[in-house]
Amino acid sequence: MQALLDVILPVFLIIGFGYVAAWRGLFNESAVEGVMRFAQNFAVPVLLFKSISGLDLAASWDPRILVSFYTGAFLSFGLGFAGSIWLFRRPATDAVAIGFCCLFSNSLLMGIPITERAYGTEALAGNFAIISIHSPLLYGFGITLMEIVRNHGRGTSPARVALAALAGIARTPLVIGIAAGLAVNLTGLPVPGVVGAAVAMMASAALPAALFGLGGVLLRYRPEGDFRTIAMVCVLSLVLHPAVAYATGRWGLGLDTAGMRSSVVTASMAPGVNAYLFANMYGAARRVAASSVLIATALSAFTIWGWLAILP
Repeated sequence: MQALLDVILPVFLIIGFGYVAAWRGLFNESAVEGVMRFAQNFAVPVLLFKSISGLDLAASWDPRILVSFYTGAFLSFGLGFAGSIWLFRRPATDAVAIGFCCLFSNSLLMGIPITERAYGTEALAGNFAIISIHSPLLYGFGITLMEIVRNHGRGTSPARVALAALAGIARTPLVIGIAAGLAVNLTGLPVPGVVGAAVAMMASAALPAALFGLGGVLLRYRPEGDFRTIAMVCVLSLVLHPAVAYATGRWGLGLDTAGMRSSVVTASMAPGVNAYLFANMYGAARRVAASSVLIATALSAFTIWGWLAILP
């Protein structure tokens, strides 16, 4: 439990610092927007580039781990999307953003350190396999679906919708960072030392800036009236996703112990700050996304503890 708090508590301290700074008027609304724009358009894409360009994509690549993890992820998205529309009467754009919160686990910021603390560095191979396609796959899916939803009913042909979706993906800074990282990784293109140093400096600012900005955002997007929607996101991301990963891996695919640990622990993570960045990028369900990241992260201190107790 102490190891989990060592990972989670610093995150809350940064978010709380941003919240208090905004609340006390030390950081006004335009400053919060500026920090979030810096994180979303510059620092986080550089972080994704750095992380993906340095991954060993061939190490311990077991398709069963991916099937186990992503079956639960997309089932959670589908239920979150359907529940947002049918139970809570949200517009389709909000439903996509809320579903994305259920879909996008915090695989990097929390998944890696918690797995390492629980099982050691040698247990991370499966985590890296998941991370290598996590952002490209999920952002590609989310952006495509959002572009389709936004163009629906405008008399636009399917071909034009597809082109709009592709254009939306291609010009998104987060996806550009992912694509550049994959290009460097797959081609083996050397990164000059001075460039690598600059990338490392920018990447080191990404998560603190995003979390601090999120604290300021939480002051504006409070959870009044959205508690049931937030509760749905928490249940789907913290309970259903890891439960499906566990059942699929153990009884459907026969995953070994290492694979089960990587799949289930990563699936049990709360929605990452990227879930809010996605909602903020489209101006959809931002209050639900921001509150879900905060509340689910707090609850995950207990749910992750439970999943670690169940795993061998």
